[in-house]
Amino acid sequence: MADPTSRSAHLLVVDDDQRIRQMLIRYFEEEGYHVSAVADGRGMRDALQRNAIDIVLLDLILGGGEDGLMLAREIRTGSDVPIIMLTGRGDVVDRIVGLEMGADDYIAKPFHLREVLARVRTVLRRQHPVPVQLVGGEGAEVIRFNGWTLDPQERRLLNPEGTDVALTTGEFNILLVMAKYPGRVYSRDTLMNLTRGRNYEAFDRAIDAQISRLRKKIEVGHNPAALIRSVRGVGYVFTGHSSARTG
Repeated sequence: MADPTSRSAHLLVVDDDQRIRQMLIRYFEEEGYHVSAVADGRGMRDALQRNAIDIVLLDLILGGGEDGLMLAREIRTGSDVPIIMLTGRGDVVDRIVGLEMGADDYIAKPFHLREVLARVRTVLRRQHPVPVQLVGGEGAEVIRFNGWTLDPQERRLLNPEGTDVALTTGEFNILLVMAKYPGRVYSRDTLMNLTRGRNYEAFDRAIDAQISRLRKKIEVGHNPAALIRSVRGVGYVFTGHSSARTG
């Protein structure tokens, strides 16, 4: 029987192996999912434009001059849709790079379909709205730190020059939580729970990847300040100088 949470979920499979595409289509449709499958980056872009995709299963090695790492980075520049990388390579470096590009998880080929299903369900469960108190709204506090402005109500981040800086939903939520309480050390589990709104098992590498991308966006300039520091064996702490006022 299909998982009740899967009935409205739409998967996009990006793999140049027709047998794998057909296998995944057949299996996930039997589990109650909607499935689209394409062979390359061009098909992926078209599918993302035409459909409300809930999760992407993306092969690392593709034909046509574009690989999965390039496509994962492209997706992540404008979308927070979950990505699971499918890879036949045994080199752990490729998997780490994929996570740094914005993938949420990876599965090595050859894989068991039940494992893919379990990973998909786990990642989808993490994609829940953040708690109301973190989303902001009328009366939410505008947070200023080191010349930056974080507006929870408008969900905007402005750099010291007043220019909008694009953040994914996950990046924005992490920054909002940490900047609201500078100096507080957050474990990866705590960040996952606070920003996803449900107490699901935290994937350390997913939080690490989001923190890495966030740092690249806010720790910029000729003399970039280290606004988010790692605390060995614990997690992360926001070290910026924050002030807040009611918007």
